[in-house]
Amino acid sequence: MAQASAVDSLRITSQVLVPTVLRGILARRPRVVALAEAVDADRRAGRLLRRMRAKYGTGPLRLKLPLRSVALVLAENDVRRVLEESPEPFAVANLEKRAALWHFQPHGLLTSSGAERADRRRFNEAVLDTPKPVHRHGDAIAAKVSEEATTLMADADTLTWDDFRVAWWRVIHRVVLGDAARDDDRVSDLLTRLRMEANWAYVPRRPMIYREFRRRVDAYVREAEPGSLAELVATTPATERTRPQDQLPQWLFAFEPAGMAAYLALALLAAHPGQARRAHEEIEGRDLSEPQDLPFLRACVQESVRLWPTTLAILRDSTTETDWDGRTLEAGTALLIPTAFVDRDEETLPYADAFAPDVWLDGTARRSWAAIPFSGGPGECPGRNLVLLTTSQFLAHLLAGRTFRQTGGRRLSPDRPLPRTLGPFRLRFEVARRGE
Repeated sequence: MAQASAVDSLRITSQVLVPTVLRGILARRPRVVALAEAVDADRRAGRLLRRMRAKYGTGPLRLKLPLRSVALVLAENDVRRVLEESPEPFAVANLEKRAALWHFQPHGLLTSSGAERADRRRFNEAVLDTPKPVHRHGDAIAAKVSEEATTLMADADTLTWDDFRVAWWRVIHRVVLGDAARDDDRVSDLLTRLRMEANWAYVPRRPMIYREFRRRVDAYVREAEPGSLAELVATTPATERTRPQDQLPQWLFAFEPAGMAAYLALALLAAHPGQARRAHEEIEGRDLSEPQDLPFLRACVQESVRLWPTTLAILRDSTTETDWDGRTLEAGTALLIPTAFVDRDEETLPYADAFAPDVWLDGTARRSWAAIPFSGGPGECPGRNLVLLTTSQFLAHLLAGRTFRQTGGRRLSPDRPLPRTLGPFRLRFEVARRGE
């Protein structure tokens, strides 16, 4: 396996790995994101990684780092192999991932292996209705989304991330925990604090914060409000291995960046009037209080996640010594897929820097292992369809009868390549009734 020189390893560490960690793997730091936006950090990192791939070849590139064997996965075929051959021999429960997620979900699916992982994956898929475009609680979810989106947009002439985030967290609380949790800001604040600590992985966990967080979550599961995921956690068959309530923190955590993706999708539509017209045509005449499969808006959210990944790096650990094109991949090596590079690899994706929702409608993106907004293979996100249902319905309510014009943050244009680095925090929109 190719080995980067000490100098190149230092370049990759300083221009790719460190900026990724500083932005916040599990909870974004808005000020750091703003700095990264100012220099389009992911575009700079992408140029470096392309040079490294040309220099060392397309196979995984091992870095010279102290204490830990790390290899970057930079080519589509290698990405496919790593994801398809998970969790064995490439474990989803990577060492660094376990250390980070231990702060708030020590027994979740992503930290599990072997029989425990198989059992918890089964449970997650059962509760989340993984293969279904519309969840069994679709009616309840549609009603919650409708109410919160309507409240958010009532007489609104502007929309900011802060306003959007409050409404989105209310949706998360209600979908996951139940309507009684709508205004329980404490549970999400506690989770955010735990995630901020988890950004540093190996720092000690604050047990008092974790215990309070779990007490609140567990109380909603005991209540098992009809129409919530908490109800399904309480009623779905489980074994001693499952630890049902330990699966909930991941769903709460994963839903927040889904909101970021929806907000960035709104920015894409605001900057692309032709695509916005298609979105309006898709929802025109529909009863949005009913659960809807909205293929175009789902495609817009997937494009948003591809363009600006919510997961900055996909991690796997090699559990055994493995042959890789005649070279040896040592057991215990961490395999790191830099998603901001892979999802924007212009040598593989002709639409790398464009807003191209049609690739999710005609099968182009699903056939490519360079477009992996929800990961892929056996480790693909089990909540993918639930996230796309919820975000697309929320977007539909925002767009119904309205147009959005971006007035704050980094401006997007259909005439220029889209920036590689973009966060939701500074984006602001002017809202108008359609036809005004």
